[in-house]
Amino acid sequence: MKSESVSGTNIPPSVRGRSDRDLGDCVRVLAEVHGRDGYPVNWPDVPSAWLTPPSLIASWVAELGGRTVGHIGLSRSAAGDAAPGLWSARAGVSVASTAVVNRLFVAPWARGHGIGALLMGAAVAEAQDRGLHPVLDVVASDTAAAALYERLGWQLLAVVEQQWNPEQKVAVRCYAAAP
Repeated sequence: MKSESVSGTNIPPSVRGRSDRDLGDCVRVLAEVHGRDGYPVNWPDVPSAWLTPPSLIASWVAELGGRTVGHIGLSRSAAGDAAPGLWSARAGVSVASTAVVNRLFVAPWARGHGIGALLMGAAVAEAQDRGLHPVLDVVASDTAAAALYERLGWQLLAVVEQQWNPEQKVAVRCYAAAP
């Protein structure tokens, strides 16, 4: 049964605010995701710092069977984020009225329990509580993530190319939560 946890109990997954104590577990899960799915595309030099960018507003972890199995962050727009500018132009509002959902990942062995949707719900609720409109960018080749966002009703704003470094141009899908 999908609702059963890894340990076999019927305890559903839960989401809570991330603490500094969670960073080691988050980095371990991120390494599993990177090995399986290639996310993030470029492995960070300091993964714990990558999970805690200066623009971070809040972050959450998901747990299943007493283990950390997922993560999500909510940040202010930073240089290179395409979705905030696209949404602000479309909605006729300032980029400052957006919040960027980022650093979403779920352990490969824990998928199928609705954890991604739970994490997205936490980030969207926080953005809305702050009067901000949630947006995000995702690598265009990450079709599983795009499918999740579309299932949750997010609107595709555009597919754009970004120059991540002199040798790396990447296509990203830009989404905004439904108004």
